[in-house]
Amino acid sequence: MKFHTFTENNLRHFTENVFLTMGCPETDAKLAADVLLRSDLRGIDSHGVARLSGYVRLWEKKRINATPNVKVVHETATTATVDGDGGLGLVVAPFAMKIAIEKAQTYGSGWVSVKNSNHFGIAGYHALMAVEQDMIGISMTNASPLVAPTYANERLLGTNPMCYAFPAGKYPPVVVDMATAAAANGKLEIAQRANQPIPEGWVQNKEGKVATNPHELKEGGSLLPLGSDKDHGSHKGYGLGATVDILSAVLSGANYGPWVPPFVAFLEPPTDPVGEGIGHFFGAMRIDGFRPAQEFKDHLDNWIERFKGAKTVDPEKKVIIPGEPEYLAEDERKKNGIPLIDAVVNDLNELAQKLGIATL
Repeated sequence: MKFHTFTENNLRHFTENVFLTMGCPETDAKLAADVLLRSDLRGIDSHGVARLSGYVRLWEKKRINATPNVKVVHETATTATVDGDGGLGLVVAPFAMKIAIEKAQTYGSGWVSVKNSNHFGIAGYHALMAVEQDMIGISMTNASPLVAPTYANERLLGTNPMCYAFPAGKYPPVVVDMATAAAANGKLEIAQRANQPIPEGWVQNKEGKVATNPHELKEGGSLLPLGSDKDHGSHKGYGLGATVDILSAVLSGANYGPWVPPFVAFLEPPTDPVGEGIGHFFGAMRIDGFRPAQEFKDHLDNWIERFKGAKTVDPEKKVIIPGEPEYLAEDERKKNGIPLIDAVVNDLNELAQKLGIATL
């Protein structure tokens, strides 16, 4: 598999141009590009610039509004519901998290649900906005129905990621950012581009049997919940995915379960929607609403050190703190550039030619 390496600024400029060509205002284009670039920098290649052509195709099908009127439609002192007006989730989500943070600054915590949005990138980007303010950040979203609940052979849930982010003192934040499926769909897309099989336990075929074909979803199969099967705890992954769906969509008025519109443009949304667009949910909690912030961060540093010092089965391996691989990737890629595989580079250059902008 061949890689090409690009500087952060190169990819950022390219990405901003794509969103500007779609008709996004400059501030929105810069913000959307920042969300995608943060994903690539953190090593989450499935949710970075590789997704650009998907957003463009949805915009071409008029399923993304490049100039949305994002607004609060319901509100209390500590809660709000935001209508994304069909805009890029990359723009709508930071708008909503900012409201949650502002409410937390005044009242100790803030909670915002979102309807009528689209794919919002990595959940970690939004949760980390709160960490920068000495707050705990919570971020989650529902997604296209690709996951079969435990015992089912029908796609009813999305990969429905959730993120919890905690500020530390001398160490990077602890960031628990994960799909509630056994694997995110983006990982299947990476395997497809690399023409490699996927591990057992990620998907089942249309007959409900375990499969390793990364194209299985296109052939009627489905992703499995975190845990893969009942004996390995898939009911827990199913429960987590259900929680995200309920908080993100049943609470906000977005589509939920099998009614969530697909991310891919070649599939049409359900003709009988139960809500509006995709839904998200955000929370921000001030640390000093519970104890002095520095005390918390000092103790989280101690927590990190104790876990990093744990005895391991293999002396060559150490316990990984949630968020640590992404932090290390960001540090390395800021210095040495962002690698993209051939297939992604070719896709982006074809996109550039179609839009009439400079190629990579």
